[in-house]
Amino acid sequence: MREIPFLCTMKAFRFIWALWGFVVFIHSLIIVTILYAVIFISKGKKADITAHRLSRAWGWYLLFLFGIRLKVYGKENLNPETAYIFISNHQSQLDIPVASRTTANTFKFLAKEELTKIPLLGYIIKRLYITVGRDNWRDRALSMKKMQESLDKGVSVWIYPEGTRNKTDKPLGELFPGAFQLAAHTGRPIAVCTITGTGKLLPPGELFLMRPGLVKCYWEIPFTILGKSTADVNSAMEKVKGMMEGRLREGY
Repeated sequence: MREIPFLCTMKAFRFIWALWGFVVFIHSLIIVTILYAVIFISKGKKADITAHRLSRAWGWYLLFLFGIRLKVYGKENLNPETAYIFISNHQSQLDIPVASRTTANTFKFLAKEELTKIPLLGYIIKRLYITVGRDNWRDRALSMKKMQESLDKGVSVWIYPEGTRNKTDKPLGELFPGAFQLAAHTGRPIAVCTITGTGKLLPPGELFLMRPGLVKCYWEIPFTILGKSTADVNSAMEKVKGMMEGRLREGY
């Protein structure tokens, strides 16, 4: 019975902390939207690099004020001059600012088209991310083309192969083949980042149950898919699944 008041107290704390986080996010969103607009207008071809630097600064600011400590392992596995296909698991809304702090390599997220309709944030996503409409095969084909163009320009892409936040009781959701097909077609290396802890600090679907704590990220040694067949793609998917599940088991 003593656990009930304790759980209520913890839930109240997480609710209050989430309100604090919401205020921090909204006021900073207004400021960075203006800064992003200036970058997009004035920087031309260098806009992606400058915008990524701003994203890293914003990510640091958010995590610091959210009370979230971040430890990143394996950063030495990444070449700052290489354009990668970054692949990671997706547990929480916190994964976005966390990802921005895991690498200095400039990258673009792959995001759902409907997110561009969100006030202010939608403007940033539309200009900074590569968006995809999931119900239309032409939109998906166009997003693949945009990702290839981004890689050709030396800008990495960050993809969540689970497609959305993992709301199951399993450490990792089902992986979809799009990111692996892109890697097979372009010959670009895959770099796997496993994020642990964000799902506990801000569970998916629970925007008002946030708490401070520790997040750990693990970079694996990048690899390329040597062939373009379905078997090659499936083999790469299984390899990445094994990497991430291993790291996630350590974190559970």
